[in-house]
Amino acid sequence: MTTLDQQPLWQPDQQRLQHSALNRFWQQARALSGLPLPDYRALHQWSVNEPEAFWNLVWDFSALQGEKGAEVLERAERFRDHRWFPQARLNAAENLLPRHDDHTALISVDEAGQRHQISYSELRVAAGQVAAQLHDAGVRPGDRVAGYMPNRIETIIAALGAAWIGAIWSSCSPDFGVQGVLDRFGQIEPKVLFACDGYQYNGKWIDLGERLQTLREQLKPELLVVIPGRGKASNVHAALPWSEWLDAAGPAPAFAALPFDHPLYILYSSGTTGAPKCIVHGAGGTLIQHAKEHRLHGDLGADDVLFYFTTCGWMMWNWLVGGLQSGATLVLYDGNPAYPDASRLFDLIDTEGVTHFGTSAKFVQAVEKAGIEPIKSHILETLRVLYSTGSPLLHESYDFLYQKVKPDLLVSSISGGTDIISTFALGNPMLPVYRGELQCLGLGMDVAVFDDDGQAVSGEKGELVCRTPFPCCPVAFWNDPDGQRFQDAYFERFASLGMDIWAHGDYAETVAHEGHDGLIIHGRSDAVLNPGGVRIGTAEIYRQVETLPQIREAVVIGQQWQGDVRVVLFVVMAGDAVLDDDLKQTLRQTIRDGASPRHVPAVILEVPEIPRTVSGKIVELAVRDIVHGREVRNRNALANPDALAHFANRPELAE
Repeated sequence: MTTLDQQPLWQPDQQRLQHSALNRFWQQARALSGLPLPDYRALHQWSVNEPEAFWNLVWDFSALQGEKGAEVLERAERFRDHRWFPQARLNAAENLLPRHDDHTALISVDEAGQRHQISYSELRVAAGQVAAQLHDAGVRPGDRVAGYMPNRIETIIAALGAAWIGAIWSSCSPDFGVQGVLDRFGQIEPKVLFACDGYQYNGKWIDLGERLQTLREQLKPELLVVIPGRGKASNVHAALPWSEWLDAAGPAPAFAALPFDHPLYILYSSGTTGAPKCIVHGAGGTLIQHAKEHRLHGDLGADDVLFYFTTCGWMMWNWLVGGLQSGATLVLYDGNPAYPDASRLFDLIDTEGVTHFGTSAKFVQAVEKAGIEPIKSHILETLRVLYSTGSPLLHESYDFLYQKVKPDLLVSSISGGTDIISTFALGNPMLPVYRGELQCLGLGMDVAVFDDDGQAVSGEKGELVCRTPFPCCPVAFWNDPDGQRFQDAYFERFASLGMDIWAHGDYAETVAHEGHDGLIIHGRSDAVLNPGGVRIGTAEIYRQVETLPQIREAVVIGQQWQGDVRVVLFVVMAGDAVLDDDLKQTLRQTIRDGASPRHVPAVILEVPEIPRTVSGKIVELAVRDIVHGREVRNRNALANPDALAHFANRPELAE
């Protein structure tokens, strides 16, 4: 059992308790249910026990636009076949454009300092122009429209225009190479491709002209629209320039009224163990889940400013776009978040008045290791909520955020992913924050931790599951006609026990507090270390290792060794630090004292870099495959595939 930090780092004040959207929702839930619902645990239990009542209330509270219909849930024998709001008709773009006024909808900033903004009324006009042009080009509901784009205003305009007429939007960041794009878009065969002919990163201009020519030849879209990266005319052959194409649009068509589960987005698994899975998400499930998370769990309102550092190849981009439902202002950033230094994004908070700031756990660690103390260098007056995801937020990172960033801050570590385009556990403006914990289980999500026998456990580590259906369950995998790949991905784990439940692939632990349950993520369950049959999550190792100033980052794996498993730790050194015997001993002692004596690394090796996906996640499984001499099936999924060479054929690992 994890040792708990009993004293909270943050408590909501009375004003936040009284005026939060969650408090208003809670009062309505009490009136609707006739139950006292005295604490969050009771509210959460009601939300999963009475899903029809709960999700119906979320629809009304969030003022979703469309025809709801009389039925909330059409039950089925299998988990995945339940249908939510089967009679509903709605349109995602209409819901993401709730305002018609001059309130700022989007602010776009790049690392070079270029800034642009657009109001809700202007955004509606531009998205309508895209919709008109797509419709005139023969794009119909269910057709795919793809974006090979940086995180900028035009990307959201194009996505909204596609959703306006019922087309399915899918995007890749321009840091994907050609093969990485083909591995994704090649499966879904987009009818239209929006692309940028270049972008800036880390002070350098990256020209995409040759890549676009290749993609045009390989994907053969009926329409290629290019947004000039430097504001100049594009020289990509057979491409339509964005501005001229938009200006030629006729009147906007009516919003397409579509079923609740009509596909809105196609997202992709990391693809590090094979071709990326194309995960299809429905419009209604995405909208209602994002509305719940932004408004209730994040307390995001129409006067707030939401920022999340993300590329268009990560599901957090789709989650960020969902913030438009609240009528808030979104801030988009394109470029290196640490250019020219690690304080760049904190500058953005002050200049744009960001109220809700999102980043990755690794970025928080990088800021701390850079010696930056925003509490001294920045004002941060508007900042109320800080989101973190991508990997578990270290206990020490909580300390840093409260001591060196802002003490009056809701630190909201969130966990879910591409598979559900949302979260299973996240923040809560009405609950305390405890070191190392995600504050609560998401409303309407019947989350638990199971042991190997399929029994729910508390205070013990196990598999993160969701026991009952939820609206943002994917519609399907693309090119999976019998649904077997979908079934195997999420429901195979406990099928042998006769259980039809969603297994998420996270190694986790619930923590009971008075009135609510927190959650600790210990890493991916497929990367759990298991020497001598004693399991530990990789996040527990990283928590210890990355507190040492000599270590910039690390990756840990279990290596098959003489009939058992031994722990192997690879480290990237910080600055001029040297991995000598004294530091190795310090590392081993730190892990022994802080994590487990059974998981002290047998081997510690230095590498110059660690392989990551384009969204920044460490690929432990790929490192494990390389160490065992197995082929990494899809190197194109990695941002830095050449890094794998540092792990191959190491004599120290030969048996």
